[in-house]
Amino acid sequence: MDPVIVVGAGPVGLTLSLSLARQGVPSVVLDEGPGKDEQRPARTVVLREDTAALVERLAGTTFDATGTRWTGWRSLRRKQVMRELTFGEQLPSPLHVAQHEVTGALRKAVAGERLIKLAVNSRLDAVEQEAAGLTAHTRGPQGTWWRGSFLVGCDGPRSTVRKLLDIRFPGRTAVERHAVAALRTELPWPGEALLHRSLPWRTSGASGGEVVGRPLAGGVWRLDWLLPPRSELVTPDILVTRVRETLAGWSGGATPPYELLDTGVHTVHHRLARRWRVGRVFLAGDAAHLLGALGTQGLDEGLRDADNLAWKLAAAWHEGPREALLDSYQAERRAVVAGRLRAADQALPILRGGGGLRSYVAGSARGHDALLTDGHLGQGALGAPGSYADSPLAPEPVESEVAVGTPPGAPVEDVRVTAPDGSFVQLRERLGLGHLLVVLIAPGTGVWERRHWVGAGVMPRLAAAVTALPHEAELLVAESYPGAPAHSVLLIRPDGHLVTAFSGVRPDDLRAAAETALGGPAENDAKTGTATTSH
Repeated sequence: MDPVIVVGAGPVGLTLSLSLARQGVPSVVLDEGPGKDEQRPARTVVLREDTAALVERLAGTTFDATGTRWTGWRSLRRKQVMRELTFGEQLPSPLHVAQHEVTGALRKAVAGERLIKLAVNSRLDAVEQEAAGLTAHTRGPQGTWWRGSFLVGCDGPRSTVRKLLDIRFPGRTAVERHAVAALRTELPWPGEALLHRSLPWRTSGASGGEVVGRPLAGGVWRLDWLLPPRSELVTPDILVTRVRETLAGWSGGATPPYELLDTGVHTVHHRLARRWRVGRVFLAGDAAHLLGALGTQGLDEGLRDADNLAWKLAAAWHEGPREALLDSYQAERRAVVAGRLRAADQALPILRGGGGLRSYVAGSARGHDALLTDGHLGQGALGAPGSYADSPLAPEPVESEVAVGTPPGAPVEDVRVTAPDGSFVQLRERLGLGHLLVVLIAPGTGVWERRHWVGAGVMPRLAAAVTALPHEAELLVAESYPGAPAHSVLLIRPDGHLVTAFSGVRPDDLRAAAETALGGPAENDAKTGTATTSH
């Protein structure tokens, strides 16, 4: 089989290539640049718990030194504190880090991966699809033809892949604009992120406004000021004035010492590609969607695209055509992003004024604050990870199904489990390896060595049922899981979303659910010319 061609060497493309390599699939990453990223302290990303864990797992490192996890969140309106949250076990902190740090860590991991070839200075020029694969042509100093089994466009908002496929990209332009600054200073809330609305001081000649402050490592802060619609050009002098006014307002009237590191203007667009798959070609990340108003983070969704698509491409690459499985990528991911865009479109008139829904829903300051907090912290309709409950891969309910703390289709909790070798690991560490996970909830197993219970009770029967599944699966044991009765059996997809849970060992139901989660049996379809292959 030919490798998967990944177009674009940003965080989404590199994450996808590393995810494929982890599942034994080779790839070629076409990077139109020289293989280096500009260091911009003001261009940062906020990663939620699941996407931060995904990147750190694939990069083989943590961002403890280069990023920061906030200690708390505070919302203010004028001079009143509206909400204060403390991050901890019940409310995990987001990871805030400069994007070039994320890309650099992923590039380093790619350089050490034998299954990935990074082709720099290679700009895609043409794609030709055939029954047995596809061919991609690049231009530039190293222009050539590349053969591939599939191609994924992770090449950003102006995606060449999307344009070559003639896929429409409708939506809204300049939904929000923000002036951005990265600076080193001391603020009264070390380690806390904050949202301040209806500022009590005059901002560049006008009262009101909104600013978000997010701490970074090394005493650096990123500040974002929401700009009025159709506002004038933000000059360096205007931005410096905003910095001084804001720091003074937060520090009791006097501007504290600060070092300005980087500035910019961030414009948020909302767009959604009509199609995310055409034959053997797929779109992911900003090539497929643009979102980011009201504090939401577009990179989060791009990384979830890569996580969703990687295991499906790996299954098709190793086992032969799985059209229903590949089609489910668009069905699942596009629905989630469309839902998030709808939620933002409904909230924007309420939060930003200008008529619309605000004419009918008065709302309250605290209600508005809750909506914005959801977007910034990855909660609710604006920010929480999407569920695939309505996916074509979701099995029909059966009598043996049991309810647990995680609804079917939602991401599972990161509990401690016993691996097949007897070691204790976190469940999240077993994700992204291309196989299904079957987790038995067995209280008491956490205090006994595995040899004492591996051959007792329901374990032999469950082990036999897992071995008989139509796709490779790993059997894990957890002492407990939120909301799960003892002896529940959870079936989990390679990307960490719950398929279903059963009361006890149900071999037939488990097999049927696994087949549905894989889109049905693999096909050796002569029309595509892809033969079933084992690796």
